[in-house]
Amino acid sequence: MSKPQLIEAVMFFAPDGSIGKQMFYAEFETLLDGLVKMPTLADEQVRAAYVVINGRLQIRSTVFFYLDFDETGAPDAGWNIPLQQMAERAGRGPDLGGGPIRLACRSQCPVSWHQMHLWDPSLVPGNNDLATLRDTVRANGLGILMQEEETPAVTPGRLQVASEDQWYAVDSSRDLAEKLAERLSHDYRQKAAQLVRQQRERLAALAREHQAELARAATQSSGQVAELQGQILALRQALRQQEGLNQNLKAQLAEQRQAQQSEREEMAVRMRAAERHARTEREILREQFDEELRARLLATQAAAEEQARRRDGEAAQRGASQVLERLAAQGVVFVVFHPGAGHLTVPLQDVDRYLAGPLAYAASKCFVPESQYRQWLQHYQRPRCEGLQADGQRCDAALERVETPGRFVAGESNCCMLHKSARLRTVG
Repeated sequence: MSKPQLIEAVMFFAPDGSIGKQMFYAEFETLLDGLVKMPTLADEQVRAAYVVINGRLQIRSTVFFYLDFDETGAPDAGWNIPLQQMAERAGRGPDLGGGPIRLACRSQCPVSWHQMHLWDPSLVPGNNDLATLRDTVRANGLGILMQEEETPAVTPGRLQVASEDQWYAVDSSRDLAEKLAERLSHDYRQKAAQLVRQQRERLAALAREHQAELARAATQSSGQVAELQGQILALRQALRQQEGLNQNLKAQLAEQRQAQQSEREEMAVRMRAAERHARTEREILREQFDEELRARLLATQAAAEEQARRRDGEAAQRGASQVLERLAAQGVVFVVFHPGAGHLTVPLQDVDRYLAGPLAYAASKCFVPESQYRQWLQHYQRPRCEGLQADGQRCDAALERVETPGRFVAGESNCCMLHKSARLRTVG
């Protein structure tokens, strides 16, 4: 007569005490091998139970253990509890309908160094973990084929109980269960290997797409860099041309000054000749000459300088504005650092304002006047007392630095206690 078939399974308890997930032991081994994951249990420590079930859906052995999952839903790679051996060597437990079971838990652990990885089931009425396991097995969510015929009962007189040291012998049903588990494990491993191959092919395809996208981005970036370099080269050429024009204007101005000097000398000769006539006529001619010459000089110089300044300003402003606008369009931001204000992102429309007065711009970001910011900056860079001693020399005592401009008070923050008190007495 063949021995009853035994089935191994693993039950996962939900936080409310119910069974949230159940699987055959072969599936559990696949999970431990990393071929499958359980994302719903990611980054959690789960209470689980290893159960041995007979063909009449009765629990014969159970081991209550913890299992940790990482953030991806994979079980702890270092987990190594020998569930089958612990179930075989477990102590006596309660009767769950098929006779006393073998029970391994924290308070009844056959292997002492695994005790910390086990947990004790609750036996409270209404929240009995053993009863929950029993009812779940009877519901047969795993689809176990039940044994059709009951094994004939043995009369008490013929019942022989082997000594406890022979309880761990492996019978034919164990061999059958191991072969079945091995076959199921082989099937699952083949399916998992196929899934792994498919995932690797998918990852390889994604990697190729990513490399192609990177190549396209690099090509586009190279084109943009070449375009910007061409624009910079054109601006440099325009600047050289403008410099040449400025040199020509300066030469023309020098020639005009030389011509005016000649005219001045000529006028001087005429004035000396006029002096031989009447004094009044000489004075009139001198005044007319001076006024005419001054006006011509001023007009010529102003026109030349204005023309040169306008050309320089227009060329530089046009070139700089174009470069700044293109850089801003490419996502470039202009960041400056000022003590007290930290790193400041200067918008494109504020660049001229910043260049006109960097310290004033930083002071506005600190919500203080520029004068206070300058005084604070001098104190921040060199926190020394600025009070004067009796001999007229600075005190220069070390002070505690005021870290922010808004908390700086001139005459107090930059003075030691002695000169600060002297100042207060003078004010009072």
